Amino acid sequence: MDKHLYPLQFNAILKERIWGGEKLKTQFNKHSTSETTGESWEISAVEGDVSIVSDGAFKGKKLTELIESWPNEILGTTVYERFGTKFPLLLKFLDAKEDLSIQVHPNDELAKVRHNSFGKTEMWYVMQADKAARIIVGFKENSNKEEYISHLEKNNLISILNEIEVKEGDVFFLETGTVHAIGKGIVIAEIQQTSDITYRLYDFDRVDADGNKRELHIDLALEAINYQEIETQKIYFKENNQSNEVVACTYFTTNFIPLSGTMVVSKNGESFTVYMCVEGSFNLEIDGNKYSFQKGETVLIPAALHKYVLRGTASILEIYIS
Repeated sequence: MDKHLYPLQFNAILKERIWGGEKLKTQFNKHSTSETTGESWEISAVEGDVSIVSDGAFKGKKLTELIESWPNEILGTTVYERFGTKFPLLLKFLDAKEDLSIQVHPNDELAKVRHNSFGKTEMWYVMQADKAARIIVGFKENSNKEEYISHLEKNNLISILNEIEVKEGDVFFLETGTVHAIGKGIVIAEIQQTSDITYRLYDFDRVDADGNKRELHIDLALEAINYQEIETQKIYFKENNQSNEVVACTYFTTNFIPLSGTMVVSKNGESFTVYMCVEGSFNLEIDGNKYSFQKGETVLIPAALHKYVLRGTASILEIYIS
């Protein structure tokens, strides 16, 4: 049955956010009429937000339906064995016109007990950053619950957090428990576990159109936070026409491919592969068929598709599960 499978693209699931902007529309051709589109969920199996195939023989089908029909062929033998028919990743593009809230995500154990969910380990690839744009990742130095609460109550939490100025191509790996925030003027590609569990710690006292502040999760966050100083930035090679490892963890591996010409790819059927085009454009050629992708587009390659060719001039994130 795997002969029916092909590279799968999905309709973007656009999310309005108080901090969102218009770059997903103007730079990535996402179909939005809003001025505050914060996220484009590219591939999702989050309940209530399951991706729908956008073209080809499976157009209109849900990702979850396809996995139920072809679990090994789409997910891969190793992924299916480990996760069953649950698609384990959520892939997004984010446009932060304004600062995001300072937040944290629980680990697998805490998320399972509290929410019957995966935790949320994630990574960020900076696609674009305005001058002096910055992010918050973790504490400046080792802290503790008491110091954290004291600074939160005094409204100066930021003073003990680690702020980093960012530029295009920077990568940050955020294990669960890392206090973090994306600053204004940044566009990011995000790879994360399938989870939408976020504990909001501080939201700069913002209010929505109705004058209401967004909910905070101060108590829930206390047991989720890692109060130790941690290194989050990843340095990686950029060899042309090769998969350069950027992040390798139990939840996903992400490689960076600077494509300049042609690259032949061989897979073993153990995991699906996702390509996120973060710059330029490329073709994927398989079984005599050609599929074209450009900046801001994402494609899921079913695990049953073992051999294909990438051709073009592009910067690509390659994601799979080892």
